[in-house]
Amino acid sequence: MSEQVRVSTLVGRTLAKLGVGHVFGVVGSGNFDVTSTLMAEGIGFTAARHEGGAATMADAYSRMSGKVGVVTTHQGCGLSNAITGIGEAAKSRTPMIVLTADTQAAAIRSNFKIDQDALARSVGAVAERIHSPATAVADTVRAFRTAVNERRTVVLSLPLDIQSATTSTAADEVSAVVVPEPLKIRPDTAAVEQLVALISAAERPVFVAGRGGRGARDEILALARHAGALVATSAVASGLFNGDSHNLGISGGFSSPATAELISGADLIVGWGCALNMWTMRHGRLISAGTTVVQIDVEDSALGANRPISLGVLGDSALTAADVLAAVAGVQPEPAEKYRTETNALAIKQGSRWRDVETEDLSTATAIDPRVLTRELDTLLPAERIVAVDSGNFMGYPSQYLAVPDEYGFCFTQAFQAIGLGLYTAIGAALAQPHRLPVLGAGDGGFLMGISELETAARLKLPMVCIVYNDAAYGAEVHHFASEHTEAELASVVFPETDIAAIARGFGAEGVTVRTAADLDAVRPWIAAYEAGTQNRPLVIDAKIASDGGSWWLAEAFQGH
Repeated sequence: MSEQVRVSTLVGRTLAKLGVGHVFGVVGSGNFDVTSTLMAEGIGFTAARHEGGAATMADAYSRMSGKVGVVTTHQGCGLSNAITGIGEAAKSRTPMIVLTADTQAAAIRSNFKIDQDALARSVGAVAERIHSPATAVADTVRAFRTAVNERRTVVLSLPLDIQSATTSTAADEVSAVVVPEPLKIRPDTAAVEQLVALISAAERPVFVAGRGGRGARDEILALARHAGALVATSAVASGLFNGDSHNLGISGGFSSPATAELISGADLIVGWGCALNMWTMRHGRLISAGTTVVQIDVEDSALGANRPISLGVLGDSALTAADVLAAVAGVQPEPAEKYRTETNALAIKQGSRWRDVETEDLSTATAIDPRVLTRELDTLLPAERIVAVDSGNFMGYPSQYLAVPDEYGFCFTQAFQAIGLGLYTAIGAALAQPHRLPVLGAGDGGFLMGISELETAARLKLPMVCIVYNDAAYGAEVHHFASEHTEAELASVVFPETDIAAIARGFGAEGVTVRTAADLDAVRPWIAAYEAGTQNRPLVIDAKIASDGGSWWLAEAFQGH
């Protein structure tokens, strides 16, 4: 006699067979069974304190692990609570599954009734659902394939009446499920020839890799070295070209003066899986008049989406770089020096990172310069780290002053520009890279917005460092509006001083208040315990920071609003 299996069980078993990596969520009656099935199938589960936190944890986990993360929510309000995190993942094209319950079709007066498909689509996610017991496996596989092959965030709705129904064909269907291999697009031969011609003609080429260039480091670098090109990344791919003598670091608002000068001096800029948007190109100011711009991407709609380009190549970054190198080497067997001079290598070594750029110390007796703070912590904290950054006036400091080991050492959830996602990001990234020290950079506003998940970090016994750049304000708005508004008018974005270190201790973390560089000595015992393998508590550094007058990237950022 065939086994009768609930559809919720079938969906959980299918996702486990497909190879999802980790599940994050807040469990209610609507998603209890499917979550329990995933756990029974050996998939790790992290209970968050809010669905918004769970969604961004799953997003960060997916980005940093290479596996598909899952967030599970209750129907209606559970999904709506998660929507900002889902929007961030969707805008970042994170392969992720949102496994959410849904009301029965007949329950038109249910308090939980919302148009979940429309809500998902409104933030750029793909709406899928389990349509019937007979199609449950196929529906689940389709959602997973869409997430992986199209790099999409998929909201998979499980109506309550369907997920509680049973079917007898489950075992054979699940055992027959095949994990899909991500598709790779080889570039057209004519497009390769056009790119070869442009690279051969260029004297000062610069290659900028984005998230689509991750996984193509060796191929892009090999071509850059042969073509005489400098290399840089967008913020989300920071660390990709570490170790290369002509690595400029981050291109865009976070660029050091030396990096910006060399990029703006290029006569050819090639974007590898990079949007070349206003952030990466400083609203186009890093592209000089007459500079040729090329973009490589796996989606035709991305080519030229943010600015006019001279050539768009539809193709996988690694395959394209390999094909172009083979063609270039056929025409020009020996590597060309071009922009990869010893002079430029020295300039890059001395000035591509902000921590090597001399700046005035703005510290006072009661507040530390955020640049001094971050330089000191970059030296103190173990190098094998994974850095997560919230959004705000402070964000350039951890992004550029804290070194990361590679492109899987930096998690930048900024596509939606929502503050408050940083702590969630750090937790998800920590579970994806457990051998690395998680380091969070956050402002006081964003940290307090998401602080409920500090309990999650403490419960998980995560040895995590949270650097809170505390200016007792929404600093970006203060600096942006200060010149045109009175102190009274700025009261909406300025707050009394908050003892965040004390609050952190209440959550079970360690808390340290820092006003001077000398105060950082209090961090050393925590680091020593971490290095000894005995640290099992998060550390929150409540850094009372001096005003920077508006960080160097802030004026650039607000031009896009």
